[in-house]
Amino acid sequence: MSDGVGDTGVEEPTADPRSADPEGTHASTAMPTTSSWRDYGEAELPVPLAAALAAFAEHGYHGTSVREIAARAGLSVPGLYHHYPSKQSLLQGLLERTMTDLLARSEQAVREAGPEPVKRFDAVVESLLRFHMYRREQAFVGSTEIRSLEDSYKQTYIGHRDRQQHIVDEIVFAGVAAGDFETEYPKDAARAVATMCVGVSTWFKLDGELGADELIRRNLVLAREIVGYRRS
Repeated sequence: MSDGVGDTGVEEPTADPRSADPEGTHASTAMPTTSSWRDYGEAELPVPLAAALAAFAEHGYHGTSVREIAARAGLSVPGLYHHYPSKQSLLQGLLERTMTDLLARSEQAVREAGPEPVKRFDAVVESLLRFHMYRREQAFVGSTEIRSLEDSYKQTYIGHRDRQQHIVDEIVFAGVAAGDFETEYPKDAARAVATMCVGVSTWFKLDGELGADELIRRNLVLAREIVGYRRS
């Protein structure tokens, strides 16, 4: 499939960061309200974004045409452009929602865990794992399609990712300072833990042999080993 819209007869407008998400989801970093960071139902995405997600996950951004997204959404191409002015704006809107949801859940998990570094560490690791299991397609597209983002939004997206990593970094450094973690390389350890959690989106299946809770239990053990958890 083509990357542009040559097969539709409609010229694709250039993405404008001010209009890439008409609902304003990347004009602000306001976080969505979640009743619990552990609760996951179906992702609440507008129909065009849900269609774009399915197509991007299956074919990749450059392998997906606007006409295919419109067809999946049950819209004409001009009708799709009425909501999102370009394919790039669909990608940006989708990734902004992904990151605001991820950050909201991580921050809620850490906040509810209290002040102890070990409990905060376990909470953020569990939150990252759950997100990358239950929002697998969104996480996968976010990880693989950063290369497809235009510069006007790419730095914003990288900023969100850095913010998530910083949450993990701060907890690991606090654990080392408190004597709970013994790693000599806290920043590297924090990066390794986050990478392990993100990687779940590339292979985990909710209907597979390994259940979600068991995966979390095993990965919490591994995460604690990475940071050198000192058992009291």
